[in-house]
Amino acid sequence: MKLLVRNLARSTTEEQVKALFEEYGTVQWCNLIMDKATGKSKGFGFVEMPKPGEAKVAVKNLNARNVEGNKIRVKKAEDKDE
Repeated sequence: MKLLVRNLARSTTEEQVKALFEEYGTVQWCNLIMDKATGKSKGFGFVEMPKPGEAKVAVKNLNARNVEGNKIRVKKAEDKDE
C-alpha cells in the first residue's frame, strides 16, 4: 500500500522516515520529494508497505505524530488518473 507522508521537517531524511514506518512492518521503499533547484526536501514523500494490514497500523499510529517539531500527516496515497 502506497502512503503519502506530509508536513515533514525539511531536515528529515528518507532513512528517518523509513525507520519510523519499519516500527510497524516491512517498508518496500521510501521516497522524499526534493526541490530540483535547491536539492532540499519539499516536506513530503511516499512510503510503500507491501502488507495492507501493516500499512493501516502505521497510518493509525503515525498520523499526527510529532516528528522533529512537526505534526506529520499520513494517509493512503490516491492513484493519479492518467
